Amino acid sequence: MKAVIAAAGLAATLVTANAAASEPVSGSKLVDLVSGKRVYLAVPLGGEFPLHYKPGGLVTGDGTRVGLGRFFAPKETGRWWVDGKRLCQKWPTWYKGQTSCFTIVPTGPGRISWTRDDGTTGKARIEG
Repeated sequence: MKAVIAAAGLAATLVTANAAASEPVSGSKLVDLVSGKRVYLAVPLGGEFPLHYKPGGLVTGDGTRVGLGRFFAPKETGRWWVDGKRLCQKWPTWYKGQTSCFTIVPTGPGRISWTRDDGTTGKARIEG
């Protein structure tokens, strides 16, 4: 009986932890999550696209390693900021200079999933 109670308690703890982990990060926690870090976006055909979110609001992207230079400028520096529950960024030429915002959900240590305001989703890892 004690084993059943212990197992039920562990299951309840895991469900609570997973529910909390599936909630979007917002505000200062979102700033802390990315500021000064490198976020490596998973690329559909393999590889990663690195973004460096520098303190103070600059973000640098470099797609040269994933061969994106043939489609657009492979490197660019834009601005990033947090708007409530969303991480926003604006590039000079990428995405036609339009602002894009993302909802970020932690999925494990150093791992996130993201949903862009247009519904596009993906996964990434964070270092730094």
